[in-house]
Amino acid sequence: MLELKKVSRYFGGVRAVESLELTVREGEIFGLIGPNGSGKSTTVNLVTGLFPLSAGRILFRGEDIAPLATHRRLQAGIARTFQNIRLFGQLTVWQNLWVAQNSPEDRAKRGFFSRWLGGQAGVRDEIVSLLEFSGLAHKQDELASNLAFGEQRRLELARAMATRPKLLLLDEPAAGMNSEEIGQLRDRILKLRQRGVTILLVEHVMELVMGVTDRIAVLNFGQKIAEGTPAQIQQDAEVRRAYLGGAKT
Repeated sequence: MLELKKVSRYFGGVRAVESLELTVREGEIFGLIGPNGSGKSTTVNLVTGLFPLSAGRILFRGEDIAPLATHRRLQAGIARTFQNIRLFGQLTVWQNLWVAQNSPEDRAKRGFFSRWLGGQAGVRDEIVSLLEFSGLAHKQDELASNLAFGEQRRLELARAMATRPKLLLLDEPAAGMNSEEIGQLRDRILKLRQRGVTILLVEHVMELVMGVTDRIAVLNFGQKIAEGTPAQIQQDAEVRRAYLGGAKT
């Protein structure tokens, strides 16, 4: 579904990502891990178009998306969450989801007639379903800024899902969560896969990564140093050295 071919991103003399090769298959949960400063979030930003490529190609379902603006990639079916939560704080929980449902990108994907012939009742039903999925139905009229941190994380995930992505990129979704919340997040990620969503997971919480992913790639100083199943990665000596030695941020 997603292919990165010799992808690089330079910031002046800093090589944040260097000749990265990745393939994320349709229907899988693919983990991307590494020490701080290893290029994980930069990779997400390259896939979503927040940063332009310095070199290489990014293919999504066989199409080169490097020339596409961020909103065009969303139209194509790529959604994300952020390491630092980015919600509409002065809108309610319901309104945050409604905005995602009613974006120009959403309308372009569904088409004018299919959307309006279905009526606004269909939109409301989808939002209700997302609220139930995220455990926020009882907070639908609350301002997003008033939610607890874990609730804001759940809302951001629900908002990404409101765009009906084919590929969902999760950038450290467990950051700041307690063990109970991480367990709930694990269940939600697995349910998303059951719904047909392909997931690229960037995460430091190894309990979560090892519990949900099919395959994992490990970055260090912007380069891939290992790739394999969770069991293979756990046994990889170079991966252990990278985590023990760390990487400069």
